[in-house]
Amino acid sequence: MHQVTIHEAKTNLSRLIQEALAGEEVIIAKNKKPLIRLTVLPEVKLQRKIGSAKGLIVRMDDDFNKQLDDFKDYI
Repeated sequence: MHQVTIHEAKTNLSRLIQEALAGEEVIIAKNKKPLIRLTVLPEVKLQRKIGSAKGLIVRMDDDFNKQLDDFKDYI
């Protein structure tokens, strides 16, 4: 959750909209009292962009594809 004042919301509206589209909850407050929750409408879907997760996985263990002992009976 990310809480901002009304003045900050007016100044950074584009950035706050991008944060909400990314799934972050944005709250707009007046005198530290939450007033508004900025949310994405359910029918709005973002376009997927190929390669947008590049660099997200930094390392993977060598035994990642190793057969799990719990599933030996099913294979």
